Amino acid sequence: MTDERDPAAVSFAPEQDWLAAAAVLLPILRPVGSSGIALESLDPDRLAAEGMKSHASPVMDEGPGGLAIAYVLRAGAFDVLVNADHMLAWGATPAEVRAAAMANLAGWSATAPWTDEVEGRRRLLASASGDGGDAVRVLLPEVRAHLAAELGGEGRVLVAVPERDLLLAGCLQGDDEEFGALFALFVRDHHDGTDQPLDHRVFELVDGELVPFAP
Repeated sequence: MTDERDPAAVSFAPEQDWLAAAAVLLPILRPVGSSGIALESLDPDRLAAEGMKSHASPVMDEGPGGLAIAYVLRAGAFDVLVNADHMLAWGATPAEVRAAAMANLAGWSATAPWTDEVEGRRRLLASASGDGGDAVRVLLPEVRAHLAAELGGEGRVLVAVPERDLLLAGCLQGDDEEFGALFALFVRDHHDGTDQPLDHRVFELVDGELVPFAP
C-alpha cells in the first residue's frame, strides 16, 4: 500500500496531477455575482500572478442567465474549488478543463434519476439526487433535449435551479395561467428556505436554450 505522506503519492493527488484531476473534475453552478476569475482570461502571465496570491480565487465561466460556472474536484463528501494554483500545477488548458468536467457530468447524468409528478394535465420533472450535480445538469444539451421532449409539445417548458441539488422543470399549458404563478412561488420559497440557494428565477427552454421566463 502506498504511503499517502510519500512525495511520490502526493504528486499524483488530483490537486497536483492532471490525469488524476481529470477523473474527478465536475462543473457546478454558482449564484449570479459570485466572485472568481474568468477561466478564459488566464493567459500564462495572469495565471502566474494569480498563483502567487495567498488565497487564489476560483476560476469560472459564464453560465445561463448570468449564473457562474465553477469547477470542483470531488473527493468523497468534499468539493475543492479549482483555482489558479490547480491550473498551474496541471498545465491544462481551459478547454481541457471544460471538456473533462462536462464529460464527467454527462457520465453521471446518464444514470441519475428523474422524479415525475403528474396531477391532471400538470406535470413536473425534478432531479434531486442529493449528489451535488442536479442543478448543473441543465448545462448538458442532452438534458435540455430530454426536458423538451418530455414537457414540450404545445406547452412552454419552465425550468428552475433554486439550489444546487435541485433541477425542476414543468409544462405551462396555454389555458393554465395559474400554473406559471404556482411554479414561480414554489421556486422562490424553495430558494429562500435552502442552505445552498442558487437562483430564485424561472427560466424557459426555447430552442434548446434557457431564457428568462416572461409570463
